[in-house]
Amino acid sequence: MKRFFKTTLIAATALLAAFCASPQQMAKLASMVKTDCTPKILECKAGQIKATYTISFPANYFVPNAYLKITPQLVYNGITENAPDFWMQGEKIRDNYTVVPYKSASTVKRDVVFQYKPGMEKAVLQLAVTIYNSSKSKSWEYPIPFKIAEGTICTSNLAQTSGIPFFEKDNYEMESTETVETQILYDVNKADVKAARLNSDEVKAFEKFLKDAKKDSKKTVKKGKIIGYASPEGPEDNNNKLSVQRAKSAKAAYDKTISKRADVDMDVTVEEKGEDWEGFKKLVEESNIEDKDLIIRVLSMYSDPVVREREIRNMSQVFQTLNNKVLPQLRRSRIVAEIDKKNFTDDELKQMIETSDDRLTEEGLLYSANLFEDAAKKADIYNLAVKRFNSQRALNNLAALALQQNKPNDAQNWLEKITDKTAGYYNNLGVVELQKGNADKAAEYFYMAQGENGEIIASAKENLGSLLIQDGDYDGALEVLDGTDGFTHALALLLKGRNDDALKHLKKENDPDESYLRAIIAARKGDVTTCENELVKAFEKKFYEERIDNDMEFAALQ
Repeated sequence: MKRFFKTTLIAATALLAAFCASPQQMAKLASMVKTDCTPKILECKAGQIKATYTISFPANYFVPNAYLKITPQLVYNGITENAPDFWMQGEKIRDNYTVVPYKSASTVKRDVVFQYKPGMEKAVLQLAVTIYNSSKSKSWEYPIPFKIAEGTICTSNLAQTSGIPFFEKDNYEMESTETVETQILYDVNKADVKAARLNSDEVKAFEKFLKDAKKDSKKTVKKGKIIGYASPEGPEDNNNKLSVQRAKSAKAAYDKTISKRADVDMDVTVEEKGEDWEGFKKLVEESNIEDKDLIIRVLSMYSDPVVREREIRNMSQVFQTLNNKVLPQLRRSRIVAEIDKKNFTDDELKQMIETSDDRLTEEGLLYSANLFEDAAKKADIYNLAVKRFNSQRALNNLAALALQQNKPNDAQNWLEKITDKTAGYYNNLGVVELQKGNADKAAEYFYMAQGENGEIIASAKENLGSLLIQDGDYDGALEVLDGTDGFTHALALLLKGRNDDALKHLKKENDPDESYLRAIIAARKGDVTTCENELVKAFEKKFYEERIDNDMEFAALQ
């Protein structure tokens, strides 16, 4: 039996040697050559498709007087693109190609690169092999090319390429609270309310405001408070008692006179603050007193009210000015009312927009623009805000609208009118440059788009992240995107193979872009049901419905 196997092995070896005695026979025995590729499914990164292929020859195969040429080919949509040829030679050939030995097995490894073009999603990577004799006068092709990889994952191409414009926000509030106040002044060391002071223009304006608020269906007089003060002069104990007495007398005057003339029923609390050093400092800061900086310095140096008063009195000429202009305004009681205000509803605002109602404020106009889907209508509203209020935010939003329509020149015209250069302004300048094809200049502006805290705003981070993804720098993208949620951050994580981490950043349930990424994650996990459900939502955007047939992320589920 052993003799039989030994004889058979010798015979097979001899047969192989005989078959590979010429270049032509190498082509006939192509099945003895083995190939491999990394990756098995190709991937597009930074606009390129890269792969590493290996070709392995058995012993006694590569005849010494032969050439072998490998042509990597990417075949898609009936198109064949060739990468540079790779030549090998037998041991007896005197040339400068890679030498493959005859008697021993040998493996050769090579990298190949193709520039991505649309349609390569379902491309096949194959190796066409041609054998030549020693003079290259004759050639023999392998019967069929070696197919080594199929399909291209192009998930990186989902990165935003036209940029994300920034819309300035409005400060419109559906409900708000406003305060209105008046005050009653007193004589030195007195707490009685004089009739003349109850009939001052300030008190009458306060009463009228409350009366009008009561008639206004959108306003509710909520509550009020009365606060008694004393000017910071004389003994502190006496001033504390005086502030209590003034608060009480003001409350009595309010109950007896002011509330009846204003015709309001408002819950009012009473407080007393004693010496009004805070009011004193405010009045001094707002005055044109010659030595006001010195007075403020004294207030900051001493916290003891007795020491403060003494130091200020030592400045005799200054104190006289204070005694005439500042201290009389601090012998007072404040009456403060809180008014709950309901603003215009969405429906009311829409009606007001149609008539260009004069009651529309800048905030109301900026808010109202979001109530309409039509870009032209939004532009009309922003233009009205510019006309009435020279709204810098509306100018920026007009630029953002233009960028959404890929009109960078129009956007630039709007941005040139802006004097208040916010982070949103610089982000939109970056998108202008991006849409003009100036990626480096765009990145410079995105880095300038910093908020008050010195941090780059989220839109600019996403734009920078998209640029880095397009460059194939996924780690750099993740560093820039730190602190953000949403599509771009999730995409960068997905490209790094961090599927679960990517899912944590996808928080919008009805966003087609985020739904598509969730579908990819589900497909990678083999979760068919979730994948199908997310694709249904993603197909709200036609782009994804058209993309799905060629997306190799879903190949295993098809």
